[in-house]
Amino acid sequence: MNKLVAAVALAALALTGATAANAAPANRVQVGVLTCTVDPGIGFVIGSDKALSCAFAPSKGGKVEHYEGSVKKLGLDIGFTGGGKLAWLVFAAESGAYKKHALAGTYVGASTEATIGVGLGGNWLVGGSKKSFALQPWSVQGQIGLNYSLTWTALTLQ
Repeated sequence: MNKLVAAVALAALALTGATAANAAPANRVQVGVLTCTVDPGIGFVIGSDKALSCAFAPSKGGKVEHYEGSVKKLGLDIGFTGGGKLAWLVFAAESGAYKKHALAGTYVGASTEATIGVGLGGNWLVGGSKKSFALQPWSVQGQIGLNYSLTWTALTLQ
């Protein structure tokens, strides 16, 4: 089933990738792609807290960086998920702004997802080191379970 989730996430990424340039603010520069694996969890009606592990692939080559963290949601979050995948394009205010492990920090914004068996979701988050990074306005999310959420979201990377 994890292969199915990954396939859904990659298909959705391909669809949103075509519009990524239009979704990014004109004064931002893409610095790479952040992909995360989200642990299984339960939505407790008014929120949830799930661990995740992420890999950041810089646009200009270089080594892939690994992050651990959590995604916390506050709002309508009902159901359960068997884990999932998230993918974001990462933008910085300027091309020289990205330094090693600069994505560590907290990102805040909004999320929505719907899952019946296999589901998709979207997240809009801004933050990170000195609040200088934006994760693509709409992330791609694939997961399995039975869940619906419409929440304020905080993503923390370490």
